[in-house]
Amino acid sequence: MRASGVLMHLSSLPSPYGIGTMGAAARAFVDFLAAAGQRYWQLLPICPTSYGDSPYQSFSTFAGNPYLIDLDALAADGLLRSEEYRSIDWESTPDRVNYGALYQKRWAVLRKACDRLLQDSPAAYTDFCRDNAFWLPDYALFMALKDEHGGRAWSEWEPALRHREPAALAAARIRCAGAIRFWQAVQYLFFAQWRALKRYANDRGIRIIGDLPIYVSADSVDVWSTPEAFQLDENLLPTEVAGCPPDGFSATGQLWGNPLYDWDAMARDGYAWWVRRFRVLCSTYDVLRIDHFRGFAGYYAIPYGQTDACGGHWRPGPGIELFKAVEKALGKRDILAEDLGFLTDDVRQLLRESGYPGMKVLEFAFDSRDGGDYLPHTYPRHCVVYTGTHDNEPVNGWFETAPAADIAHALDYLQLTREEGYHWGMMRAAWASVADLAIVQAQDLLGLGHEARMNTPSTLGGNWCWRALPGVFDDALAAKVRHQMELYGRMNP
Repeated sequence: MRASGVLMHLSSLPSPYGIGTMGAAARAFVDFLAAAGQRYWQLLPICPTSYGDSPYQSFSTFAGNPYLIDLDALAADGLLRSEEYRSIDWESTPDRVNYGALYQKRWAVLRKACDRLLQDSPAAYTDFCRDNAFWLPDYALFMALKDEHGGRAWSEWEPALRHREPAALAAARIRCAGAIRFWQAVQYLFFAQWRALKRYANDRGIRIIGDLPIYVSADSVDVWSTPEAFQLDENLLPTEVAGCPPDGFSATGQLWGNPLYDWDAMARDGYAWWVRRFRVLCSTYDVLRIDHFRGFAGYYAIPYGQTDACGGHWRPGPGIELFKAVEKALGKRDILAEDLGFLTDDVRQLLRESGYPGMKVLEFAFDSRDGGDYLPHTYPRHCVVYTGTHDNEPVNGWFETAPAADIAHALDYLQLTREEGYHWGMMRAAWASVADLAIVQAQDLLGLGHEARMNTPSTLGGNWCWRALPGVFDDALAAKVRHQMELYGRMNP
C-alpha cells in the first residue's frame, strides 16, 4: 500500500520549556499528520543523549531520554507545581534547543516530580520496574555511579567498578540507593508518557517509525554491563572502533569511535543480546529502521587510538544469520533498512535475503559523485524514498549549498520552478515515485533551509538543535499536503 510520512524528532517540536516533549505539541503534530493524510511519523532514537547531544550516542539502548518528558503533563498528574518550572529561563530561542541549559536546569525539576512519585510508589511503578528488570537496575546503577563520579566515563572509574566486581556493586547499590530510585522513577515517567503518545497516534491512524542505531556508545551501560559482547582488551578498552572509510565525501573518512561487537561471541548464544534489543524496540515502535545496515554484512574497523579513519579495514559481519535469529524469536516485523553508504554485492545480497525495504535519498540522485541509483526512474516499489535524512540538508538548504552542476541536473530532471518552490517540487517527486513509502523532512514541508539542518556528520556543536516554531503546522499546510496525497495515491485511508 502506498503511504507517506514525515521525519520530525520529538526534540524539534515547539515548547516553552527549551525542547520538544511528549506533550500537547506532540499530540497536535499527530493531529496535523492525520489531517494531512499521512500514515507515518518517523523519529530519531528516543534514548538518552550524552556528549555532543546526539541521539545516536546514548548511555543506554533501552532507556528513554528524560529531556523529552513533558512538564505540563507531570503537573497535571500532581507531580509538579507550575511555579517549579514555568518561571525557569531555559535560555533557548524558539527555533533552537540549548542542551547546556537543559543539563543545568532540567534535572532539579525532574527530581521534584520523582520524589513525589516515590512517596506514593504506585502499583504501576512497581510493575514497570518488574517488567524491565532485564535492563533497568543496571541502567539506574550506572547513572547513579556516573553522578557519583562527576559524570566521568565508566572507563575512568576505579577498577573494582569498571570490572563489576560483585562486592563493589553490592556496596554501590547500598551507597547510591536514593539515586538509583530516581533513575528508575524518571524512566517510569518517560515510558508512561511515551505509551500515552503512541496510543494517541495509533488511535488516529498514525504509525511511529523508530530508529535502531547499529552501534552503542563506549560510555554506555550496554558496554559496561556486557563487556563480553564487544571487542575489548583486558583493560576493557576497545581494540578497534567503528567508522567509515575515506570516500568522495570525506578524504579521511569518519571516525565514530564506537566499540565493535564480538560477533563470534554473540553467535554462540544465538544473538540473544540482539534478539532482546529487537524485541524491546519493535514493541516500542510500530516500525523499526535499522541504521547503517551495511555494517551487518561487513563493518569497517579502525585501530583504537587512531585520529582518523584512514588506517581501518573491512571485517565480515554476522550476515543473514542474525536476522534469521531475530525472525525466529519474534516472527515477521515491520523493519526498514538504511542501506546507504559504501554498498557492495554482499550488502545488496543481505538486503534481498532479509526482505527489508531499502532507502533512496532524492538529494543523492543529483550528486555528481554518487547519484545514479537514487534517480526516481530507477526505484523499485519495495523501498522508502526520502527527500533527505537527518544527516542531510533540508531541500532548500541543499539548493543553497550544492555544486552548480548538481543543482542544474535537479532542475532539469525534476522541472522545478521557483514559483512552486524547489522544496515542493522535490517532495512531489518523492510522492509521485513508485516507492511504497515516501518520507519528507518536516523542514521541507516548512520550506526551511540550511539554518534548520538537524545534523552535519563528523562535526561537533550546533547539531540536533533545530525546533519548529509554534503554529507552523497549520490547517492550510495540512490541506495542501493532503491534496498531494490524493493526487499521488498516498492517502491514509
